Amino acid sequence: MLLRNFGGSFALTAVGLTLALLYGGPAALAIAAILAILEISLSFDNAVVNATVLERMSPFWQKLFLTVGIAIAVIGMRMVFPLIVVGVTAQLSPAEAITLALEKGDPATPGTYGYLLNEAHPAIAAFGGVFLLMLFLDFVFEEREIKWLSWLERPLARIGKLDQLSVVVAMVAVVIVAYGFAPPGKTATVLVSGILGMVTYVLVNGLGELFEADEDADEVQNLPGIHGGLERIEQAANRGGIGRLAAKTGKAAFFSFLYLELLDASFSFDGVIGAFAITSDPIIMAIGLGIGALYVRSLTVYLVRQGTLREYVYLEHGAQWAIGALAVLLLCTIKLEIPEVVTGLVGVGLITSAFLSSIIRNRRSSGRDGEDAEPRELSPV
Repeated sequence: MLLRNFGGSFALTAVGLTLALLYGGPAALAIAAILAILEISLSFDNAVVNATVLERMSPFWQKLFLTVGIAIAVIGMRMVFPLIVVGVTAQLSPAEAITLALEKGDPATPGTYGYLLNEAHPAIAAFGGVFLLMLFLDFVFEEREIKWLSWLERPLARIGKLDQLSVVVAMVAVVIVAYGFAPPGKTATVLVSGILGMVTYVLVNGLGELFEADEDADEVQNLPGIHGGLERIEQAANRGGIGRLAAKTGKAAFFSFLYLELLDASFSFDGVIGAFAITSDPIIMAIGLGIGALYVRSLTVYLVRQGTLREYVYLEHGAQWAIGALAVLLLCTIKLEIPEVVTGLVGVGLITSAFLSSIIRNRRSSGRDGEDAEPRELSPV
């Protein structure tokens, strides 16, 4: 099972690290390995959330997620996206942006590739932060049978009955960040980027929900949008509808795939920007972050095939709270310097806590089942 899910990642890791060694020697090899670990630690919660979407897609789309999707993640987000951002920011042609990137200039020096990408950070953080914030808000504002932090999730679900509350909260957050956190001259940029992040999420989530309803209105009408919910899927399974939900195809599967790619992009923003604190070499950066992205994808598929999310029911909750924390931290980085290790530790800590809570819940359930199964001792006559 391990080789089936991670064999490709192991092989490509060997290839990538070999290329890094040939390209820049032992130092480049070490930096690529550090970046891979950084990417995995920052995106573990991404894998958990991705799995809740992927388990409802057909095998064809799952394979597409590991082939075309990984190409988009590695080449598109870790290599092409920074070049596009720098090109647009500095009004450079693609060839000039590539030349500037290969010069490996100091990120602290004006005019270099790293410096220009850091200048674009407020817009990137606003877009990605608001996108992730919308995902988190849609989760916590929904009534769920299974609750992890019940003392907090219960009142949030209660106020979440107010229609479009997540949009209202996200809009308020955008205004606060734009006028309170944005650097001088960047207020309008942060405001527009945040609104675009919110619009993108609402559009993709809404289209996915629409086409799900078209495919099977009876089974999908109660599901909470494109990212679903494990207890809702379990309810559908009890009604005999899980086969259709798990084999999502057509337009609904396409928009779920698009949603996964946008989610991965939002998670990769802080990793790409943070990587410049380690290296300004775009080749080493692409290799290291790309290796990390491979393991995140493989971990997503592993969680689906093992049924881990159904066995450890609080994992999704932990991942969603980690996403909420990441969204807040990402928005805060518009003004504050927050080390990537802090972001990684917060996410891993929340997911670990949710995993341990799931184990305790399962043991208690097993204990109760065992007590119920034991024959009662008859009182002596």
